[in-house]
Amino acid sequence: MNIEKRVRELVEEKIADKPNLFIIDIKMHSNGKLVVLVDGDNGIGIDDCVAISRHVGFHLEEESVIGSAYTLEVSSPGLDAPLTSIRQYVKNMGRNLAIKMADGTKREGRLTGLTEDAILIEEKTKEKGKKAELIESAIPVNQITETKVLISFK
Repeated sequence: MNIEKRVRELVEEKIADKPNLFIIDIKMHSNGKLVVLVDGDNGIGIDDCVAISRHVGFHLEEESVIGSAYTLEVSSPGLDAPLTSIRQYVKNMGRNLAIKMADGTKREGRLTGLTEDAILIEEKTKEKGKKAELIESAIPVNQITETKVLISFK
């Protein structure tokens, strides 16, 4: 039995009545650490993480899914974690993003919208001898290698 697949089913079962929560990643590491990352359209609280952890842990024990000792960690992705799903882009609408492109270039701008296959950002452009301008650019998702939210402490 695929451990990650079974854990995904268990998490989906537990959050079925909470449509604002969604799975980011499930990974069983070789050191016995099972990491479940869950987020919500409005964030996720510790109570939800605990409930998911108990549900998953209970069923994994009952079904003897994992034969060796393991550690189960259920949390939300950290502030510095890259965005990996469209729902995370939606959640971060209006925030400033740092984007690494497939060609190695980097772009920064405020997330203003989404289309089926691109994100829309408002970025500053500065041409020599001219005033900086804000322009909206569509960036195809398939050309992005990593997107992170820029944290501002102003």
